[in-house]
Parts: sequence; C-alpha cells; structure tokens
Amino acid sequence: MKKYLPVFILITLGIAARFLPHPANFAPIGAIAIFSGLYLPKKWAVVLPLAAMFFSDLFIGFYTWPIMLSVYAGFIIMGLIGLMVRKNKKLSTVLGGTILGSMMFYLITNAAVWAFGSLYPHTIAGLMQSYYMAIPFFRNSLLGDLFYTGVLVGAYEAVLLWQTRKIAVKQLI
Repeated sequence: MKKYLPVFILITLGIAARFLPHPANFAPIGAIAIFSGLYLPKKWAVVLPLAAMFFSDLFIGFYTWPIMLSVYAGFIIMGLIGLMVRKNKKLSTVLGGTILGSMMFYLITNAAVWAFGSLYPHTIAGLMQSYYMAIPFFRNSLLGDLFYTGVLVGAYEAVLLWQTRKIAVKQLI
C-alpha cells in the first residue's frame, strides 16, 4: 500500500483541484503528468493524469469527444515528456520539459477546438484566431504547470534529500 500512496495522493489532488475554485486552466493535471513521468513507474506517467481527468469528468461532465480526446492526449504527451526528462533530470530540463508540455497541450487542444468545434471558421485564419483567443488560457495553464511542477518536484526532492541526510546521520552514529 505504501508504494501506491503517491499515486493515490496525486489522483486525489488532480480530482480535488478541478472542483475547487481556480483561475481557468490553472490546475495541477499537467504537472501531475510531468511529475509522474519523472518519478513514478513508467505506466503511471500516462495512467495517472488520465485517471484524475476521467474520475473528475464523471462528475463534471463529458464534452465533445474529439476535443476531450485532445485534452487527454495532451496530458499523455506531458507524461511522456516527463519520462524523457527523467533520463537527464535537472532544474533546466524539468523547467524546459514543463514549458514544452504546456506548449504542446496548448497547440493540440486549440487545434482540436478549431477543427471539431463551431467557434472558429475552418480556415487558417480561423485556426490562428483560435490560438489567439486561447492565449489567456495558455498563460494560466503555463503558470499552473510551472507552479504545480515546482511544488511537486520541489517537495519530492526535499523529502529525498531529507531521507538521504537522515540515513547519512544514522550511519555516522
């Protein structure tokens, strides 16, 4: 049970954050995907953010399936980016991976809103308008991903450091 505690905590955080008041798109799901790729067994990098989304979508409600699939795909890609960063994990690669994940999510989901929605004309100008109108959401998404990734990774690394020092002190005694 102890080894699944981080998974349970992250799914709970992801679900709870979608129900609590927050600025649009300032949520921890992308950060959970990045964190899962960085630290958890590989299968959780994909499954964990999708589980948080799916279980909360059961209550919040589902929406146009092609757009919903693009959102889920965006989080899968963020988990895969976390897996790639895991091989060379340092502040710059975690930061770069988080920014890349946010950008990929923005590009994929807003292309889907344009392609499968009726808000924008199905022209290049309509696609550009879709991206332009989503800039405030991208800003919040990027800030949320950076904030929550910083909190999750920072807290986890602090615990690892504390455990390492605790073990080192025990070995000295």
